[in-house]
Amino acid sequence: MIMTVNGQTKTCGLIGNPVEHTLSPVIHNLLAEMTGKNLIYVPFRVEGENLADAVKGAAALGIKGLNVTVPYKERILPFLTDVDALAQKIGAVNTLVQESGGYIGYNTDMPGLYRAMLSDGVSVDGEDVIILGAGGVARAVALMLSEKARRIFLLNRTEQKALDIAGEVNGYAGRQAVKAMPLSAWRKLPDGKYLAVQATSVGMHPRTDDVPIEDADFYKRIHTGYDLIYNPFETRFMKLVKKEGGKAFNGLKMLLYQGIIAYELWNGLSVSGEQAGKIYERLRESL
Repeated sequence: MIMTVNGQTKTCGLIGNPVEHTLSPVIHNLLAEMTGKNLIYVPFRVEGENLADAVKGAAALGIKGLNVTVPYKERILPFLTDVDALAQKIGAVNTLVQESGGYIGYNTDMPGLYRAMLSDGVSVDGEDVIILGAGGVARAVALMLSEKARRIFLLNRTEQKALDIAGEVNGYAGRQAVKAMPLSAWRKLPDGKYLAVQATSVGMHPRTDDVPIEDADFYKRIHTGYDLIYNPFETRFMKLVKKEGGKAFNGLKMLLYQGIIAYELWNGLSVSGEQAGKIYERLRESL
């Protein structure tokens, strides 16, 4: 089916800076085709000083929904009419849903990661988890996993950042779910096998030979590794996990499912597993 743009076509899009590399139009325009929605999705590059005007202008133009990417996931919050409870907890939004006079902010990144894990047959219930990094993504992952994991070890080069996140997440969780450690102290991790989430930008294109920890003994402790990077498709972190006998996944399915959940919010429908699988293959081709 080839979409025809006409007077009934609704617009959705992405705001960020930069946006030229985005794969989101692949997800949403294919979803519109699959679900028979008269909708088109386009990227909008927005300069920082124009962010408030961009949100106001989008509302005035009747844009149905927006995704938000770096560097605006936190900075956009003051310009929204309401923020979903999960997004408030995480402190960042990546999806805006049109309402009268403005937009409600949601965070579909973490539900997207959780749905990706389920699709890969990975359970987090009762798991011991290592999270590498202490940025906004690592914080959000720790918040999500604190509800289901047994314990979480948050490793970061700057220990104080990890300590700050651990204190905040433990406050939300009502228990000592997260323990912060300096990255260099990984040998002090309790014996056992771990689910590990690589939540830094280390190893991203073009510096694809980089990895947060080099030592093979670290990777012997990992039964399943998730690298939230998807370019390259197989990171060095993933290769090292596999070399030591673990399973490894990248962040492409997280990208896929955060987009699917946003699309579901905009259109009040459910995307099937079969449809998700077809879009995933198209994303792989696009890479």
